[in-house]
Amino acid sequence: MTINKDLLAKREEAKENKPDFVRPESWRYVRLQTNWRKPKGIDHHQRKQKSRGRPGLVKVGYGGPKDARGLHPSGFTDNLVYNLNDLEKLDPKKDGIRFGHSVGTKKRKEIIVKAIEQKFKIFNARVSASGSKS
Repeated sequence: MTINKDLLAKREEAKENKPDFVRPESWRYVRLQTNWRKPKGIDHHQRKQKSRGRPGLVKVGYGGPKDARGLHPSGFTDNLVYNLNDLEKLDPKKDGIRFGHSVGTKKRKEIIVKAIEQKFKIFNARVSASGSKS
């Protein structure tokens, strides 16, 4: 069940017009990965905008639509949950839950039982409601 389909479609449409941001000179040296790093050298051609166009420089204008930010690919909003009180503040129709890293198995089981009861979308359960770790 996907919600906010129109917002997700808008985000995908904006992503189509975005260039592939690659690390400068990564095509030249094998030791450099292609993941983006901001050019910071004092004479760097890309930082000084001497190579306009290719490869694309990360700028604020390439961001997706504001109302689609923070949405999980399922369309639900992504919310960190650490305890049962955090669960009470959320709406199961539009909010999905993700457990915080520090939540242990015991408390995680309690929250899962309550979340399934209230029909929340759970992104990283890691344990089943019955108790056996999966």
